[in-house]
Amino acid sequence: MKKSLGEKLRSDRRIKEAKRLIKEALKEHQSKLVHVQSGIPQQQRIYKKEMDHIGQLRGRPLFFPYIGSGIGRGALVELADGTVKYDFITGIGVYLMGHSHPDIITSGIDAAIEDTVMQGNLQFSLISGEFMNILVKAACSKGAALKHCFVTTSGAMANENALKIVLQKNHPARRILAFKGCFAGRTLAVAQITDRPEYRVGLPKALSVDHIPFFDASNPKESTQKAASRLKELLKKNKNQYAGMFFELIQGEKGAFPGSKDFFVALMKILKQHKVAVIIDEIQTFGRTSQLFAFQHFGLDKYADVVTVGKMSQACATLFRPELNPQPGLLSQTFTASTSALYAGKCTIEHLLKGGFYGPKGKVMKLSKRFIGHLEKMAKDFPDIIKGPFGIGAMIGFTYKDGSPQEAKKFLTTLYNNGVLAFVAGKNPMRIRFLMPIGAITGKDIDSVCRIIRAALDML
Repeated sequence: MKKSLGEKLRSDRRIKEAKRLIKEALKEHQSKLVHVQSGIPQQQRIYKKEMDHIGQLRGRPLFFPYIGSGIGRGALVELADGTVKYDFITGIGVYLMGHSHPDIITSGIDAAIEDTVMQGNLQFSLISGEFMNILVKAACSKGAALKHCFVTTSGAMANENALKIVLQKNHPARRILAFKGCFAGRTLAVAQITDRPEYRVGLPKALSVDHIPFFDASNPKESTQKAASRLKELLKKNKNQYAGMFFELIQGEKGAFPGSKDFFVALMKILKQHKVAVIIDEIQTFGRTSQLFAFQHFGLDKYADVVTVGKMSQACATLFRPELNPQPGLLSQTFTASTSALYAGKCTIEHLLKGGFYGPKGKVMKLSKRFIGHLEKMAKDFPDIIKGPFGIGAMIGFTYKDGSPQEAKKFLTTLYNNGVLAFVAGKNPMRIRFLMPIGAITGKDIDSVCRIIRAALDML
């Protein structure tokens, strides 16, 4: 069968040879990245000058003095001054495949030879359909009915689109439900859902949102009854006014707080009875539990009406049931995603689905168990310093000392200086948070990082 010119270009022997040579060069340079190391003294002044310049351009300094050099190896990353560190926060969950993964790099070559840098709502290329198909197929693999997929450029926009879908479907309902402590983004609308008033200072009210209590693992039965009671109370008080409820199954920004299947089912059944849409926000949980989707991990497939994904998927998306398919014009964007993001996202998901990462004995849960085991031992050895660990899979956190912002940031700085990138999450207490590059790390990486964490505990 006759091939298109695009197919001929992609299969051209010179393109294949270029990929081979790039992988060969990458492997050679990566071989020198084997452990944490200090920077090149001659580069320090130049590096600081560039850091100061970036801070001026942004209007504020970076949280860490971090500028990448452009190469890494899995969990290890080199900075522009030659410093090498372990990255266990991954851009707050974006680099699930770690740094300089060879397959992600070659997927970038495929993107680079496409005719456009960005994909748009008006004109797609084949990769757009391939990306949507792999998401829909995976989402429906255990019984969910999420037959449609709208791609977008960010997790916040995926959540915005979810809002628009359920608000239009359930018009004239205009209220939204969510959990206390949740995070849905910072755009004008979803900032109303995010339970952080300080993120809305000076902003007009764009949406009416009511928050209900989240799951308490120390008292599961009572917390479930409390949340269900509050939900029923609100549904009665504001009858027929709720279009949907946002579910974060593991509250990442709150500090790696997971719910339970019984808790979620109890609430979702009530919502179904009142025809309120169930929106599951997987911007951070996607790919990080025992299943590709956290709603599959918790066995909530039949309840999901809308699911949003982002971060590690590179291109973000809103998945939804056919009966929620919106009217023409509601969802439309000049940019749906960059071509490179679509190729990298498809490559990432394929790698995870085919690489033995999921299931109770998959790589995600095995590596998680190893990391949690180390942290549990530290909590036992330092009972007045560490509380936890908390979380599931590749989303792990612990509370350092009293959980104050000052103590948390002090410990983060010590970790960073010693060679490990982590971040904070939550408030009262503020936790130390890890989002491991689960697609690229090894058990040895976890062991090395935990030795650095323990050494930091010994120092403070």
